[in-house]
Amino acid sequence: MNFRDIFNPDYIIEFLLMFTVVVFVVGYRSNQDSNSGESLYKFLFDKFQKVYNRFAPYSYQEVQTKAKELGYDYSTREYIGQLVIFGGGAGGIAYMYFYNIPLAIIYAFISIMGVPYLKYLKTNKIYSEYLFECIQVYCTNVINEFTTTQSFVKSLEGVRDSGILEEPVYSDVCKMIDQSYANGTIDESLEWFSQKYPYYIVKNMHQLFNQITKEGAKDSGQSLENMMLDIDLLVEGVYRDKMDRDVSHKKFVGFGLALYFLIVLVQMLMNVDTYKAMLQKIYAQALLHGVLICNTWFLVSGEKFYNEDTGVE
Repeated sequence: MNFRDIFNPDYIIEFLLMFTVVVFVVGYRSNQDSNSGESLYKFLFDKFQKVYNRFAPYSYQEVQTKAKELGYDYSTREYIGQLVIFGGGAGGIAYMYFYNIPLAIIYAFISIMGVPYLKYLKTNKIYSEYLFECIQVYCTNVINEFTTTQSFVKSLEGVRDSGILEEPVYSDVCKMIDQSYANGTIDESLEWFSQKYPYYIVKNMHQLFNQITKEGAKDSGQSLENMMLDIDLLVEGVYRDKMDRDVSHKKFVGFGLALYFLIVLVQMLMNVDTYKAMLQKIYAQALLHGVLICNTWFLVSGEKFYNEDTGVE
């Protein structure tokens, strides 16, 4: 068997079995010979993690850390399960389309490469929901403090000292206080915080405080009460949207996966032998690749929409 025979369907299974045995033996020997008891798999994973942390955006590292603290990060078993499901599923679907094992392996490998991106989307969604809850706590408590202090900066200090805020909102509130004292006005701090957290409730509340501070209000208590009602309505709308997304997401994924299996219906209508003969033509293979790519893009775009920021404009 020469090198070209590796990609011959008659030999590909033997090659994969040999490769699997070699990987297992090397991993087992590395685990036995290592003084620290560290396996080859853990060693490679740690090296990859160090390289990733070096070049990953700080914002995502922060998101990932918070997801771990909240207990929503993938465990090793879950991550391996994702790799097996996506790799095996993509390989099976590709083989069903092309009856070509090397192509199935390529599609399986590409699918496995997409798992970290799906993890990124899930982690971002979790962090977005957590951040929205922090902002909700910030807004309601600042308004409650303002009814007593009648000062925006004093309200921020009261909320800061209450210990109810979580990071990163706590540190940003401290920065707002420092900016307000340094500038002698709340304008810059309000603008900075509103840009960093582009939520409707933050924007509306800051506009109200800016108006009360600069222009005054005949009945600030009534204005703040109306603001609290607006916040409740906005929060209710956000959580209703979240529930609607959860329901539609399951239907969307089911529909997207069903599209992949339409090729089975095509083969039943054409006869499998006729279908395999059609695969010999380049334009037919190009069309099938296009179907797979478009359907995958459709699913990924839907996942991105489902995991978009919660409550952000």
